[in-house]
Amino acid sequence: MLIKRGSDQIPSSEITPEAAYLNRRQFIEQAGRGAAAFAAGAPLLAGMGSGPGGQQSDELTPYEDIINYNSYYKFGVDKEDPARYARDFQTNPWQVVVDGLCNKGGTYDLADLVAPFTPEERVYRLRCVEAWSMVIPWQGFPLRDLINRLEPTASARYVAFQTLHDPERMMGQRSRILDWPYREGLRMDEAMHPLTIIAVGIYDRPLLGQNGPPIRLVVPWKYGFKSIKSIVKISFVEEEPPTTWNMMAPHEYGFYANVNPEVDHPRWSQARERRVGELRPRPTLMFNGYGDQVASMYSGMDLRRFY
Repeated sequence: MLIKRGSDQIPSSEITPEAAYLNRRQFIEQAGRGAAAFAAGAPLLAGMGSGPGGQQSDELTPYEDIINYNSYYKFGVDKEDPARYARDFQTNPWQVVVDGLCNKGGTYDLADLVAPFTPEERVYRLRCVEAWSMVIPWQGFPLRDLINRLEPTASARYVAFQTLHDPERMMGQRSRILDWPYREGLRMDEAMHPLTIIAVGIYDRPLLGQNGPPIRLVVPWKYGFKSIKSIVKISFVEEEPPTTWNMMAPHEYGFYANVNPEVDHPRWSQARERRVGELRPRPTLMFNGYGDQVASMYSGMDLRRFY
C-alpha cells in the first residue's frame, strides 16, 4: 500500500486551506486539555493505493466509529468502554520523561517536547490482533524527527515507551489483566522509519481520551497493540526492551508484531481481517500492505520465529 505524496496525487478538493491549520503549540495545548477543536475544511489525505486486484479500498473510517470502537484496556476490555470511561480524561498538564542512552534526556512538558514539529496528515490502516482494522487520517509527525532532537548515542539500538499508570483516572488499571504500566518498544531502524509517527490528532481534531491522548505512537505495518497510547516515558536502550503483551503471553505475541497473514495467532487465523463498517472480511496483506517500504528491514529474518 503506497503513501502518495505531492500535489499531483491529491485532489485539490482534499487539501486543507492554509488558514485551517492550527498553530503547532496551540494545537498541542488543546490536545493536552482534551479539546475537540475542529479546523474547517477537508483534511489533507495521503492515498493508500490498491492491493492485489484493486481490492483494498482507501475509504476513511467515519470519525464516530474511530472514537467509539477502541482497544484501550486502561479504560476497560470492551470496545465501547474507552469511549464511555475516558470521556473526561484530562491530559493537561502532561510531561514525558526521556532517559537512557541519549544526550538530551530529562523531563519535558508536552508542548516543549513536540511543539517544534509541523504536523502532517497521512492515511494509515491501523490493525489490532483481533483482526479488525480502520483507515484513519492521523495528524502527527515522524518519530524520527523527535529522536534526532533527543540525540541518542551510537549504543542505543532500541526505543522503549511507557504509558501513563494512574488507576485513579484509568479504572482499567485497577484490574490485574495486564502488568501495568503498559510498555512497548521498537528497534531503532523501525523507530526511524518515516512511516512511524507520533500522532496528536485525527480528522484535524486533537485525540480524545479513548484514542490515547495527548501523544501516541502509530506504526502502520504492525498490529495495533504496538501503537502505544498516552506516552509518558521514552527510553533509549541497548537491549531489546520488555513489552507488555510479549511478557504476558510470549507464545502468542512477539516483540515485532508485524502484520503477517501467514502466521496465525494460536487461537485464530490472521489471514483475513474485518474493516470496521464492513460486513465481509477481506484478505490481510503482508506488512499491512507496506511491504515495499518496510520489508527490507527484516531481510534474512525468519518471520515465523521473529513474529
